[in-house]
Amino acid sequence: MTKPRTGQAPAKLTREEFRIRFRNSFMDPSFNEAAQALDQIEQIAWENYHGSRKAPVTSKAGPGFADPDYDLSVEWRQAHERLLIAEAKQKDPATCSRVLLICASARNDGSCPGEMSKTFRLTGLAREVLEGQDIEVDLLDLSLLISDYDRHIHPCKGCASTAMPLCHWPCSCYPNHGERQTNDWMNEIYEKWVSAHGIIILTPVYWYQAPSVLKLMMDRLVCADGGNPDPTSTSGKNAEKAKAMENEGWPYPKHLAGRVYGLAVHGDVAGIESVRRNLSDWLDWMGLIDAGMKARLDRYIGYYESYAQSHETLDQDTAVQEEVRNVARAVAQAVADLRGGRLSVPDARLQHPRAK
Repeated sequence: MTKPRTGQAPAKLTREEFRIRFRNSFMDPSFNEAAQALDQIEQIAWENYHGSRKAPVTSKAGPGFADPDYDLSVEWRQAHERLLIAEAKQKDPATCSRVLLICASARNDGSCPGEMSKTFRLTGLAREVLEGQDIEVDLLDLSLLISDYDRHIHPCKGCASTAMPLCHWPCSCYPNHGERQTNDWMNEIYEKWVSAHGIIILTPVYWYQAPSVLKLMMDRLVCADGGNPDPTSTSGKNAEKAKAMENEGWPYPKHLAGRVYGLAVHGDVAGIESVRRNLSDWLDWMGLIDAGMKARLDRYIGYYESYAQSHETLDQDTAVQEEVRNVARAVAQAVADLRGGRLSVPDARLQHPRAK
């Protein structure tokens, strides 16, 4: 038996440390009139934290699961069932083609930046092309993480590195009510990815890298690449059971494979090629299919020019606008070819000798 290595996790907060941490969210003097109510809520929150009440609402897993008697999170089950419905609809040839547009800039005019992002404008160009071809468009604007009340993509906890079967599809790490890790957006985002026939990610470069809002989503999609669709098989988060399952042989199912993708990466100084390559490699690894060279775009908009006038620069750069439209056109054609059985994927039937 491969034993989990332990000894890193800190001790739980003391009662006083918890009180300070909890009250930091209620520093606004307007909460003072509800002081007594906050005292009561704080005490309940402390008891939930101290008792590690991760999934307080459960029901027996029932038929179809490895352990039908396991107390399965109702929230996880609901997300799981939505993904099954979305997958069936996505594979139904009678349904309309659907493309997910991901606007990966963290900037919008509803918060501190005070201005919409250029990425959002480029996303609009792609949307016009797709809707003009009667393709359903699903917009995922990741900038809502900075401007939408209490919306979160909580970070990946790295369960896959303990053992792949410990990483559940969809992710079961959140919500964790005892730790107040709630209002996680990912269950909705998983459904968007599953529902799509094509994905287009449009993103700026932040410090040579993908923006943090995009990277949060990417990390949480690890469960789509090899994740375990049955949390009862590992009794929830039992690391020893998960290690035993992987050691016995794990198939590493690619839950999003077969969808097509396009990319539009833009920057102003450096990093566009490396970000575009990294995103392409990531999507290729998950089994998605690129829609051709013109669907993988990296461009500078206003190279070493003023941030303040960058929207005006984009106004004048009609070539990059057309190139973004071409990304959408290429993905639209690839989706049509894929669904019509005309898209050639020469290595689709080859078995990888290093499954992971």
